[in-house]
Parts: sequence; structure tokens; C-alpha cells
Amino acid sequence: MLVEKVKNNEPACSTISLSNYFPEDHPDENKWADCVHCGMCLESCPTYLETGQEQHSPRGRVHLIKSVAEGKIGLNEQFMDPVFQCLDCRACTTACPADVDVGGLIEEARGQVRQAIPLKGVKGVVSKFFLQGLFPHKNRLNTISGLLKFYQTSGLQKTVRKTGAIRVMPNHLAEMESIMPEIKKSVQNRYKDVEVIPAKGETKSRVAMLTGCIMDVMFSDINQATINVLTHNGSEVALPKKQTCCGALHVHAGDRDTGKKLAKQNIEAFGDADKVVVNAAGCGCALKEYPELFKDDPEWKEKAEVFSTKVEDVSKYLFDSGYEKPMSTLNKRITYHDACHLAHGQGVRHEPRQLINDIPGVEYIEQPHADACCGSAGIYNITNPEMAGAVLERKMENVPEDVEMISMGNPGCMLQMALGVQKYGRKAEIVHTVQLLDWAYQKDQENGYAKNENEMLSAREG
Repeated sequence: MLVEKVKNNEPACSTISLSNYFPEDHPDENKWADCVHCGMCLESCPTYLETGQEQHSPRGRVHLIKSVAEGKIGLNEQFMDPVFQCLDCRACTTACPADVDVGGLIEEARGQVRQAIPLKGVKGVVSKFFLQGLFPHKNRLNTISGLLKFYQTSGLQKTVRKTGAIRVMPNHLAEMESIMPEIKKSVQNRYKDVEVIPAKGETKSRVAMLTGCIMDVMFSDINQATINVLTHNGSEVALPKKQTCCGALHVHAGDRDTGKKLAKQNIEAFGDADKVVVNAAGCGCALKEYPELFKDDPEWKEKAEVFSTKVEDVSKYLFDSGYEKPMSTLNKRITYHDACHLAHGQGVRHEPRQLINDIPGVEYIEQPHADACCGSAGIYNITNPEMAGAVLERKMENVPEDVEMISMGNPGCMLQMALGVQKYGRKAEIVHTVQLLDWAYQKDQENGYAKNENEMLSAREG
């Protein structure tokens, strides 16, 4: 029986499709039908550039996924390793003349692998703890946040680093600890009794904001900066209390069932919103792709399609809605890193660059291959540290050495690029694009610039 062969990692019968045994979420043949194996994707693929091996290229992975789906090969290591080694950066889809959705195929294939061969042992326990036991639960995340804050403020972190006790950890985890941001009070806790944060001045719009899981634990200051910038530009900001983790990490890992549960919760939590603003590229891309999760469920697919049209990255929302250009100078040399799931996943490239360039005093420096992956890819830098390190090294080679800040729009990228700055002796500060606007607006307030548009124009001309 094919199922038994699959679970034993034996080749499948060549005449039976795997989708007959795992009918849900099987890779969509329409996604690979247009692939002609032309090779235009090769130079865009981080893993192919590092290995030079065809199975680690986009077209190689498409061929493998198609072969498994048609029952020509089984779910063995020769298949699973390339599928899980993929960073899911979507650069191949950008490069592909036929727009083959390799990322969608990869995620569907991982889902089938995990249906057939669930993780067991230590890996299974760890995966279940984080994906099912932690990320979907705010109270547990708050507990983790409190423990991390205690670790940083109690002197324990200094002791661990000073005594060298950190060396007992695996090297890649020790590196991540070394660039851990300062843990601050989460936005959800800060506004736990507030339904809507009012706009500053005239109310022009109302938006709902995804606070995220890791984002609100590790980067709550960026969430606060996002609220500051939105309210400064006349938006009321709603923080739905029933929102949860976006599910991106779950889908990337093949846990599509949990991904669907989280998607349903978010669709219902944001049901009344006209616009859902997101400041994390990976989360925004996941929310926009909810319809893919429900391709076999007409009722929820329709709901997901309506919901996905409301989702917008904060930089695009500000650009499209006519944000207020700051007047105070920020005299910094800044470059920009395109987060994969913002540039390739959502097609947002120009907007964040324009936000940066509209800040007086900024000297913007475009970096070569700005949309090349940094190696973060969710938790890829933890699960595949060697490949992630090689991809990061290639990335850092293209970052101008004399910049003072590297701006971007994704928390995972911020951690990975911070590691790159530390590892390769750079001096640049890692910032989120929305923080730059927030700092400029704060300087405007300190300098007494009026918020009234006519007064600001007169001040500029004067």
C-alpha cells in the first residue's frame, strides 16, 4: 500500500498519485504546469547559488514535487531534503517568465510530507511546543516575554555572557542570543483596556493592526512606532483582542491544520475592519495568502479572499493614503534591505524607499541585490544554520560598508541582519522603516512644527 511505503520512505508505485491517499492540500498541478525548466530562476535561488546542485534549484524542486505527486518517486530523503532546504524566499517566482508559484508548491509539498511522516522524537516535541503550544497563545507568549525581560534586567544575561556560560548552547543559538533586542512591554498589554487608539488631530480613516506574536514580544517598540505613525497621519487604530499568530511559521513547517485554525481566528477577529495594516513582511504575506489554505473549502476560501484584499503593509498603506512628510532632518546614511516576503511576496518595493527618501537629511544609498535573501526565512536560521550563514555572508558582501543604518520591514530579517553586522564587523544600526518616520515626527514635535498642512507648507517655503 502506498501509505505504508510513504511512511517507510520507500518509492511509491509509479501508477498511483500520492494525492489519492492525501487528498487535502496536495500540490496544485496548475502551479507546475507552466514550468518549462528554462533555468531563468537559477541565479535568483540562494540555495542553488551555494550548492550548485540541481535538486536545490527551483526547477529541480518543481520536478521533484511533480514526480512525487504523480507517484513516480516516494517521500524519501532525496525529496524531503531539497523541499525543506528551500528558504521559500519567492525570488524564483519574481525571476520566472511564467510566474510559476514555486513557494506555494513548496508549502503544499511540506504539508503532504508532514501528513505522511509527522515529526517524532525531540524534533517533534520541540516543533509541537513552539508551533502549537506557544505561538497561538498570548498568555504563554506574555510569560516568555516576562522571562526574557527578567533575564535581561536581573543581571543574569550579563553573568551568562561574562562567565562564558553561553558557550554551552549550540553556536547558532548563542549567536542569536547575542543580538537579542531589548524586551519591552507588549503593545497588546499596553493597550489591553483600549479598543481603539484615537487619531492625532483630524480623523481621516480607521484601520486595524496586526500586532503579531514574535513581533509583539521581541519588537514591541516597532509596534508602538507603527501606532504612532498611523495616528500621526490621521488613522484611528483598532487592536482586535481576538487576533492571533498569522500562521506563517506553521505553514512553512508543513503544519497546515494549525495554520488554518489561526487563519479562521484572524479572519473572524478582523471581520469588521476596512483595512488590516501589518508591519511584518512575513505576516503580511501569510495573511494575503489565506485563500490558498482554503482552496478545497469554498466557504472559507470566499471569506479568506475578502479578508486578503484588506491586508496591506504599513509602508504601502502610508504611501497610498498620502502620509505627512516630516520636516525635521535625520542626518544619516541609510540603505534598504528588501525583505523577501515584502518584495517578492507582496510586490512592495518602491513605497518603503520613498518613505526613507522623504525624510530630510537622509542620504539614501541603494545596495546591489537589495532583494536577495538574508537567510532568516522565519526560523530557517535556527533549523538550517549552516545554509542560513552562507546566505547571510553573501548578503553582507553587498551591504555598503559606510552606511549608518540598514532599514527593512520584517523582524526576522532584522535579527539576521543584526547578526551579520556583528559577525562581519560593521557599525550600522538595524532599523524598521516605520521607526525612521516615527523618529522624524518626534523631532517635528520637539521643534514645534505645526501639523496643519497649510502651516507646514508655509514653514517649508519660509
